[in-house]
Amino acid sequence: MSAFETLLPIEVPPSSAGAPSPHIFADEGSLLIAHLANVPDRSFDGTNPRSVSATTRNQTVAILTVDPYLALQFGPPNDEAISGHRLYVLGLRPYSVFEVLNSSWISSLEKANRVHSSHTPDLFSDYRHFILTFHDSTLEFIAESFSTSLHEGAVLAVLMETVGRS
Repeated sequence: MSAFETLLPIEVPPSSAGAPSPHIFADEGSLLIAHLANVPDRSFDGTNPRSVSATTRNQTVAILTVDPYLALQFGPPNDEAISGHRLYVLGLRPYSVFEVLNSSWISSLEKANRVHSSHTPDLFSDYRHFILTFHDSTLEFIAESFSTSLHEGAVLAVLMETVGRS
């Protein structure tokens, strides 16, 4: 009998609750995730909201560097439909990052790989399942680990600079 999935909160720079503008760069081995970080703007008095996009400069951008990763899934649910996610009953909430312990997703990938002539369950033993919930989307990925860093600039520009250094 396998253990039940559980969620472990992870402390990383939180995403902006309004428009985090998550962007992803992925190839078969590495994954970069860029989003606006939730950094209070001391000059904002709440009376004149401004629109921010992936090209808006002078923003605090969080970069998650994942290398290597095994799989990713990006899309629904958004913050208003997060209660429909299968992990909601375990504590999944918007604007958060978690590790999914005893991941059924990793188990299903390992099981599917059993048809390979060189398969051993150990191939999957170091992988971990992570989930990030944003305002309009949810990102899940399977990797050994990831690191985070903060940068100043526009989401797209910081992401492309990071890709260029990889």
